[in-house]
Amino acid sequence: MMKSKKISGGLIILFLLLGLVQGFTQTVVQGVVTDMVNKQPLQYVSVVLKGGRGTVTDSLGRYTLRSSGNIATIQITYVGYKTVTKTITPGITQTIDIALETDPKATNNVTVTTRKRAPYRNKGNPAVELIRRVIQNKSINRTEHYDFVQYDQYEKMEVSLSNFNDKLTNSKLLRNYKFLFENRDTTKVEGKSLLPVYLEETLSKKFFRKKPEKTKTVVVGEKRVNFGEYIDNAGVSKYLNTLIMDIDIYDNDIPLFTYQFLSPIADLAPTFYMYYIRDTVTDASGQKLIKLYFTPRNTNDLLFRGNMWITLDGNYAVQKINMFLSKNANLNFVRELHVDLDFEKSEDSRYHLSRSNVMADASVTKNSGSGFFGERTVSFKNFRINKPLADSVYDGPSLVKVDKADAHSDSYWLANRHDSLTKTEAKVYSNIDSLEKMPSFRRTMAFLTFLLAGYTSLGGFDLGPAAAFYSFNPVEGFKLRLGGRTTPKLSKRIYFEGYGAYGFKDERWKYFLSTTYSLNNKSIYEYPLNFIRVGYQYDTKIPGQELQFVSEDNFLLSFKRGKNDRWLYNRNFKVEYVHELANHLSYTLGFKNWQQEPAGSIVYTKVQNGSDVNIDKLTTSEFSGELRWAPHEQFYQGKVYRIPIINKYPIFTLRFIAGVKGVMNSEYNYQNISARFEKRAYLSQLGYSDLVVEGGYIFGKLPYPLMTIHRANQTYAYQLNSYNLMNFQEFVSDHFVAINIDHHFNGLFFNRIPLLKKLKWREALSLKVLYGGVRDENNPSNDPSLIKYPVFEGKPTTFSLDKKPYIEGSVGITNIFKLIRVDLVKRFNYLENPYVATLGIRARFKFDF
Repeated sequence: MMKSKKISGGLIILFLLLGLVQGFTQTVVQGVVTDMVNKQPLQYVSVVLKGGRGTVTDSLGRYTLRSSGNIATIQITYVGYKTVTKTITPGITQTIDIALETDPKATNNVTVTTRKRAPYRNKGNPAVELIRRVIQNKSINRTEHYDFVQYDQYEKMEVSLSNFNDKLTNSKLLRNYKFLFENRDTTKVEGKSLLPVYLEETLSKKFFRKKPEKTKTVVVGEKRVNFGEYIDNAGVSKYLNTLIMDIDIYDNDIPLFTYQFLSPIADLAPTFYMYYIRDTVTDASGQKLIKLYFTPRNTNDLLFRGNMWITLDGNYAVQKINMFLSKNANLNFVRELHVDLDFEKSEDSRYHLSRSNVMADASVTKNSGSGFFGERTVSFKNFRINKPLADSVYDGPSLVKVDKADAHSDSYWLANRHDSLTKTEAKVYSNIDSLEKMPSFRRTMAFLTFLLAGYTSLGGFDLGPAAAFYSFNPVEGFKLRLGGRTTPKLSKRIYFEGYGAYGFKDERWKYFLSTTYSLNNKSIYEYPLNFIRVGYQYDTKIPGQELQFVSEDNFLLSFKRGKNDRWLYNRNFKVEYVHELANHLSYTLGFKNWQQEPAGSIVYTKVQNGSDVNIDKLTTSEFSGELRWAPHEQFYQGKVYRIPIINKYPIFTLRFIAGVKGVMNSEYNYQNISARFEKRAYLSQLGYSDLVVEGGYIFGKLPYPLMTIHRANQTYAYQLNSYNLMNFQEFVSDHFVAINIDHHFNGLFFNRIPLLKKLKWREALSLKVLYGGVRDENNPSNDPSLIKYPVFEGKPTTFSLDKKPYIEGSVGITNIFKLIRVDLVKRFNYLENPYVATLGIRARFKFDF
């Protein structure tokens, strides 16, 4: 028995010694491959242990080979260069840098050929057959193939100024900011001097369960630069992450810069891409790979070109892919876009993503030397599959942040980053912190805020908006207005907003005052909202005009077409409670006492005792409730405003209003229920469509001013949510359904027209259909006690929809000078109505990438 133990112990020691000997005798060869003349690194160079394994160099020319054999030679080959053979020493780790010399035979040969390229065909093409096998095997090579997955993730987002003008940095105006300009990186990208201005890092743990399906992210650490109160740092982060999102090469579409780029292994990819087999290589693990080159059939389309390496183990998985955007692609501001994805073998011999790197270089003009350089790097560690965890791990919200995730020390980040920061990157945090504290920077940001948002800060009070200081219209004539609002600087609990205005034609004062109390001690402009607001307003309004993000007194809206004298004087007392929940479900409860007085050409008339009587005012009191669900909604958050960032997720809104007679002189009982659905649908190479479906029904007997007055537009600006050739107050309904479709082709047709494709214009189509009507009980022609439809110069100007829908459509060109959209709008019916336009040209500013 003792002998057996001794033998066993001896075997164990022997195995350990053999293992140590094997570890000590392992051959490791690493280095960098460069061009002998220009000293620049060469990518995709084949480096092979002669008779053994091989690999290819990365984007920086680096390679690493490992072997436990006695191979003493490596061979380096690259198209256009002389093949190099180097002797190595087996059993040690060694660094061998190689400078390749161009091959005169490859570079000096003159080839005479015709201009015609051999026709490319999918049929019978081995490259296409290979990519079809990759497409067929996508489902087994995705994370969703497993029952359970968990891993650690590290993200780094960086934005830099690229090739910033030296004359500007040396100017006297910027002498106080020299400490910023000294922190440059000239090594990351060849030929570029990068000045980092933004950096954020995120550490998280990811969990996936297939049944029931649940993906959960637990953020354990986050860190970003802080520009202070004038910039919403969290909003900047969200916006940048919508521009450069997570990339899954196995998805049909890759979301970048608010567009959907067709993946080179999408189901329809062979229709839009061309493929060529370049080489067969062996990676460091001995896995044989096929190097496949892909390129767009049309270089103006939003498609990639590059190389991918595909495994030949029966899984047909992507082991590595390097791709970039064609310079001719119809994308604004972006001069270069590179995507590098690396995969590593899992314990089940399948490949999962181990590192993702996206780099983009942008500028206002593509020929400009300076611009912006953005980079997002994501790395993955501790990838584990099919190891179930407790249900509590997957329960709860999909995104969770641990307490004080943004308060970790520098030592924590040094220990937990997957990649260390460069000296230039590490200095960004302290540089921006110093910048934010400079008075000159604060003054500059205040001025820019005034230009963009129209408000100027006076301590805890903002004066504005500037665009509403002056306007004009037929009822009020010249109108001057002055107002503002308090900010969280004054109080995070109580907010005031108001203005005073005066019309020089009607000689009336208008005014507005509201008080808001925050129930969660957060800004009333910051998600999630939770406040009570009380307001009182007396001002003019155009019935049927509905604006978004723009004040009705905006100077530019003073310019209108056609008859523009149907107005109201509105006196509103309003109380509302707004509450947004963490799951993006929100509700609003409110009460409004509304007194409307006709103005301009509007006259409220009804029959009393057999004769027409003018009604001076109409009063109603309404209780309201609104339920809104916007899953995954994101905002760019300003100090006192927020702008939603459009994504692929739908938004549902349900609203109920009850008019109650007798409350604060209210004259009518009615109930109004309405619903709205809106969504952006991405259609890959066909572009995207913005779809809105809405409808409503009003119960009860009421006059036309209390019905739905459909949104009209008599300005020369194209409005997405209004009917652009409908006159104000032209149509009213007590029940309706509407559908609006606004489709953008992203240059699908113009990209194929030789002259137009250089302009990078894009096509747009829209269709708006409105169907509704007025029940007999609410038709003033059936009941003289109801207020009559308006008449102007003996002609009726307000109508109900009569058994046929109102239809208008438009054909548009977007991306004119990268900013302007122009539409030719046509109205298809109800052309017999007075003062209508059947055709019109409308324009709007639209910023797109």
